[in-house]
Amino acid sequence: MDPVLRAENISKSFGPNEVLSGISLDLHPGEVHAVIGENGAGKSTLMRILSGHIAPTKGGLHLDGRPIAFSGPADAENHGIVLVHQEILLAEDLTVAQNLFLGREIRRFGFVDDKAMRGRTRGILAELGARIDPDCEVRRLSIADRQLVQIARALLVPHKVVAFDEPTAVLTPVEAESLFTIIRKLRSHGVAVLYISHRLNEVKAIADRVTVLRDGRHIATRDIEGLEPLEMARLMVGRDMSKLYPDKPATASEHIILSVRDMAVPGHVENASFTLRRGEILGFGGLIGAGRTELFEGLVGLRPSQGAIILRGQSVRFRDAGDAMAAGIVYLSEDRKGKGLLLQQNLRVNLSLAALGKFSRGPFIDVGAEEQALDEAIKDFDIRTRSRELLAGQLSGGNQQKLLLAKMMLMEPRIIIIDEPTRGVDIGTKEQIYRFIAQLAENGLSIVVISSEMQELIGLCHRVVVMRGGRIAGEVDQADLSEDSIVYLATGVHEERAAEIAAGHA
Repeated sequence: MDPVLRAENISKSFGPNEVLSGISLDLHPGEVHAVIGENGAGKSTLMRILSGHIAPTKGGLHLDGRPIAFSGPADAENHGIVLVHQEILLAEDLTVAQNLFLGREIRRFGFVDDKAMRGRTRGILAELGARIDPDCEVRRLSIADRQLVQIARALLVPHKVVAFDEPTAVLTPVEAESLFTIIRKLRSHGVAVLYISHRLNEVKAIADRVTVLRDGRHIATRDIEGLEPLEMARLMVGRDMSKLYPDKPATASEHIILSVRDMAVPGHVENASFTLRRGEILGFGGLIGAGRTELFEGLVGLRPSQGAIILRGQSVRFRDAGDAMAAGIVYLSEDRKGKGLLLQQNLRVNLSLAALGKFSRGPFIDVGAEEQALDEAIKDFDIRTRSRELLAGQLSGGNQQKLLLAKMMLMEPRIIIIDEPTRGVDIGTKEQIYRFIAQLAENGLSIVVISSEMQELIGLCHRVVVMRGGRIAGEVDQADLSEDSIVYLATGVHEERAAEIAAGHA
């Protein structure tokens, strides 16, 4: 079957920097075509060209066999090319239904038909497996639910090609499977699907063909049959990736550095107790909504909380994140774009902001010292940037995460809490971040890793605490770490089984 959309010898330069070089790609009706590569490989740039957001510097597009140049994303949508963005692009003050139909409202007798829009919204969200109230304001939704709303908005447009940019980065496995059902339905209806993801197991499960990019160049296009995730990873990074996780550092001490007792965060967490040892990597697992993020936001003073916090043998209470940082505890938010970095500021400003006192000389900032600190951060954390003057928002996701980690390390913490450390990060950068974390623990720092990826928790952590419904459901020691042990606690399956056994004995 002829391709519905074809890119021929696409190149894209921003000033003197060429980020895509001679890329050709074809998308066929009824096919899922995945594009993979490390952060900065050019995947999102290619997708933005295909969907009319930017124009290529060289090369061109063909739609249904005819040359075409889109004047913008609206023009591309009018031709049936829609893009589901990685970033959440919704109006927070509007309802879910209003967001879905913003700019394309259903009208009846000249008036906006809210009832019809709510009904259509409810229907498409149900297809996605989402239980979201069409009348709920977007600001009240979780990040995962906002992503589902964004997907639903894109699917309302009549489409020949649907492009997904990291659509499952903030979704639970159940929500992701609902999305895959929708993608398979699109494929069965003859829609061409372009799929970008760093989760190679997903690519294996959903794609028909895979194109690999590296440093803006085409490396390979392969049929998915016979192509395993390990080979995908090798093609992406150009080296063997059979050992993704570093050896776990031996726990330096049985000494408890942090003890939390009966922590409560109103509306989110109840009676949470745990300990953290010196030199330990402690994982926190559970389904999205289990209360993991809220627990630690409460601990560091970002949310109101009650309970006992014992730090190095002393009772403490943090009024805000500044108090926590002063005490040697730093928290890296899961929302690095919204809460971790100033995307419209350059790398130097972002790096030094949390530790500005180190760079103050009376009423002035020592820019030279900031520049030296940036030199060291770029080297130590392998922050890959074509220019030191780039804005943080212009970095790839993996390099943003490394910048955030470098920023927090300037505080010289003793305890580091990292929420979703590798969300939206390619496998090569994951390997680097895992090595950074292991080295920090080897150096005697204590690390908390909050993650929705069970393999990440198993491969990286000494112990894993599992939360469910705002409470700690249990703890899994190193010897017993497995996906089954985490899932049982996260879902309550073990309790249901115990109740069945007890009922049987009765």
